[in-house]
Amino acid sequence: MATAAAIQSYNRVEPGSNQLAPASYPDTGAISSVDANAVATEWLESFNQALSGPDLSAVKQLFLQGSCWRDQLALSWDYRSLYGPDTIISFLKSAANGSRVVSIKIDSSDATRKPSIAAVDFKGKVNGVASFLTVETDVGRGRGFVRLLQDTLDDNKWKAFTLFTAMYELKGHEETTGGNRPHGVDHGGQPGRKNWQERRIATENYEGDLEPTVLILGAGQGGLTTAARLHQLKVPTLIVDKNPRVGDNWRNRYHQLVLHDPVWYDHLPYVPFPSHWPIFTPKDKLAEWFESYARLLELNVWNSTTLTDAKWDDEKRQWTVTLTRKKASGAVETRTLHPRHVILATGHCGEMKMPLIKGMDDFKGDKLCHSSEFRGAEQISEGQTKRAIVVGSCNSGHDVAQDFYEHGYDVTIVQRSSTYVMSSKNGLDVLLGGLYEEGGPETEDADLIFMSIPNAMLKRMHQDATAEITRRDETLRKGLKQAGFSLDDGPDDAGLFMKYFQRGGGFHIDAGCSQLIIDGKIKIKQGQEIKEVKPNGLLFTDGEVLEADEIIFATGYENMRGTARKIFGNELAERVKDVWGFDQEGEVRTMWRRSGHPGFWFFGGNLALCRYYSRLLALQIKAMEEGIMQYENP
Repeated sequence: MATAAAIQSYNRVEPGSNQLAPASYPDTGAISSVDANAVATEWLESFNQALSGPDLSAVKQLFLQGSCWRDQLALSWDYRSLYGPDTIISFLKSAANGSRVVSIKIDSSDATRKPSIAAVDFKGKVNGVASFLTVETDVGRGRGFVRLLQDTLDDNKWKAFTLFTAMYELKGHEETTGGNRPHGVDHGGQPGRKNWQERRIATENYEGDLEPTVLILGAGQGGLTTAARLHQLKVPTLIVDKNPRVGDNWRNRYHQLVLHDPVWYDHLPYVPFPSHWPIFTPKDKLAEWFESYARLLELNVWNSTTLTDAKWDDEKRQWTVTLTRKKASGAVETRTLHPRHVILATGHCGEMKMPLIKGMDDFKGDKLCHSSEFRGAEQISEGQTKRAIVVGSCNSGHDVAQDFYEHGYDVTIVQRSSTYVMSSKNGLDVLLGGLYEEGGPETEDADLIFMSIPNAMLKRMHQDATAEITRRDETLRKGLKQAGFSLDDGPDDAGLFMKYFQRGGGFHIDAGCSQLIIDGKIKIKQGQEIKEVKPNGLLFTDGEVLEADEIIFATGYENMRGTARKIFGNELAERVKDVWGFDQEGEVRTMWRRSGHPGFWFFGGNLALCRYYSRLLALQIKAMEEGIMQYENP
C-alpha cells in the first residue's frame, strides 16, 4: 500500500475514504436496427418476473458482468451501488423480507422519456438502449433509469449495464404540491379565527407549545432546500443561523465572488430561477434569492441565533437544545426545544483550514487571514505600491488574486502542489452539455440521468471527457505551464468532478485569471512550502522571502466532522462517521444519509447536490416519523 507521502496530491482522498477505481466498458456488438421500446419492454417483463419469483437467481441472468444497480432508498434505506450480478443477487437474498421493489415499468409520461438508442460512454462508441422508468416499492414510488447492452458472450442477449432506482415519495405521505396543494382558506363562520399572517407568525416563532421535529443549523442552500422538502411533507422544521439575514453566508464572502456553476445546474426545488436569470450568479444576487426563497416557501428561520447547548437522549430518541436568539426588536431570548432530528447544514467543507505557521503573530502588514474572512481588496492610490500573496491555487485563490490585481496590487499566488484547471466555457460545455443547458431536459430529468451513472462509471466517462477538455484548452494549459503553474488532470485523469467528490477541492474553473498568470500580471511561486511568516512577508523552504502587505490563505476547509465536534462535543463526534470521499461502493460517505448517531444528519454540497439530495434526506426523516423506517433498518 502506498504511503501518504508517495500519493500524488491529485490522487489524494479524504482520510479513510476509498480511491475509486474507474469501471470498464464491456465489448458489445454494433447496433444496426433495433426497436428500443420492444427491447426495454421485454427486459423489464423478464426482470419483474424474476424479481417476484421464489428464486432470485434468475435476476442474475439479466445483468452484464461489470454491471451495476445503483439505488437510493428503493431497495434499502441507504444509498447503494451493487457491482456485478453476484453482488446484486447476494444483496437481494439477504433482505429480510425479499426485495422491497415491487415493480419497475417504462416511464411513458412524456415522449422524451421513452426508450431510445443511446451511448453509455462519453465518446459514443458503446451504444445500447436507455429508458426512463417508474418504480414502485412496498412503501413508496420513485423513478429510475436503465441502460441495456448486448452481451456478446451470451448470444447477444440484452442485459442491464446500469440500473438506477430511487424513491421519490412515500405512499400516503405525498408532498403538498400539485393536486395535493393546500386549500388556503376555511370558508364558513369561525369566530376568532386567525388570518394567514397571524398563523404564519405563530408558526415561525413556535409560539405556545409548538415544537419543531427537525432543527437545521445553517440557512445556506443545504438548510433551505432540506427545510423546503420537509415543509412539503408536513414535518415541522426550524432553521437557525448566526447571521442577521438569510443569504449572509454568501453575502459576506469576498467582493467579486460569482458562482462557477451555470444557472441550469443550480435551480432550487419548487422555485427555479426565472428565465432572465444570468448564467453565472453573483454572490449578492444569490443571497437576495435565498432570502426571497425562504419567505416564499414559508420556511421557519431564526436569524441571529446560536445553539448554546445540545443533549441527546438515547432512550427518548430526542434532543434538548438551548438557543439564544436576538429578535428584530433587539431583545434577546433563550429558548429550549426538543427536536427529534438535528441537521448540520453549515457547508460540506466544515471549518476553515488555516495553517499554523511560525511567525504569524509577528506579521506587520495590513492583513493576514483565511479567504473565508476576506471581504475584498481596496483600491490603492496612484503611485502607491502594495504587494499581496495568496496561498492556494484553486477557485478561491484565483478569485482573490484577480481581485487584488484589479485593485492595483502586485500579486503572487503560492502553488504548493498541482491544480486541475479547465476553462469555464470548454469545461462546462463538455461536462454539463446535453443535460444542464438552455433548452435541455427538465431539471428533474437531467438530475435523474446524471445520478443514474454509478460513480465508478462516471469516473470512466470523465477520463474521456477530461481528455476532450484538455484538447480544447490546449493553448491555455500550455501558457500556464510556461508561466510555471503546475497542472494535473485529476485522480486517474478523471478531472473536476472526481476531485470534488474525492477530496472536495484541488481544481479551478477559469474565468479569466489564468490569462493574467500567462501574461505575467499575476506571478506564481510554485512547489515550495512556507517555512516562516516574517514581519514583512513569507520565507520559503528554498530560502526565498516574498514581501507582502497582505497575505490571504485560500487553503480550504476541514471535514464536517470537525465542525460537529466543535458544536456538539466529543461524544457525538466519536459516534458519527467521517464525511465526504467515497465509501467502498463508491457512494459519498455519511452526507445526506445516516451519520452513525441517531437523530443527527450531515447535509451540504453545491446547489445541484442540495436540490437533489434534500428530497432523499427528507424522505428518510418522514419515514422515521411515520414509523415506516427505523434508524437501525438496513
